[in-house]
Amino acid sequence: MSKKKNEHGEAKPQPENEPQAQPEQQAQAEQAQTEQPQAEQPQAAQADSMQEKPQADSERYLRLMAEFDNYKKRSAKERENIYTDVHVDTVTKFLPVFDNLERAMKTETADEAYKKGVEMTFHQLMDVFKKLGVEEIESVGKPFDPVFHNAVMHVDDESRGENEIVEEFQKGFKIGDKVIRHSMVKVAN
Repeated sequence: MSKKKNEHGEAKPQPENEPQAQPEQQAQAEQAQTEQPQAEQPQAAQADSMQEKPQADSERYLRLMAEFDNYKKRSAKERENIYTDVHVDTVTKFLPVFDNLERAMKTETADEAYKKGVEMTFHQLMDVFKKLGVEEIESVGKPFDPVFHNAVMHVDDESRGENEIVEEFQKGFKIGDKVIRHSMVKVAN
């Protein structure tokens, strides 16, 4: 009588007339038992991956949409900045004309027609500035603000408040919140 080991490793008697399983058959039976759960695992993993794929595609789509939206906003802001920069650059080129016309208006002349022509040209330039959104920066009598003013002189004057602008040497301009040119001023301490 031959002995065969059971699951617990104990030897159990086997009748001699019962044919012993061939080692190949035994290996095939064990392999068949282990293959069944493995066959189920790929199907479960495949089902999980099929569920994850639409989620990943959806997330990728949302990311792409957000990136595109950011691109559109960034492009619009860049276009606006380019427009503002060109606008400021153009107005800056006309500021020396403004300065010369302002000096010409302050100069005394006997020719009234000449004076009236200079005044008309000056007012026309100011109308163009207004249409372009250019504003003068108010200075005299206002408190000094380094964002808008450039102090080139200080004076001690007890009749004036502290950091009050007493004189303007050169007019400053801005478009919206962007300063084109700072006002050049004298400030009282």
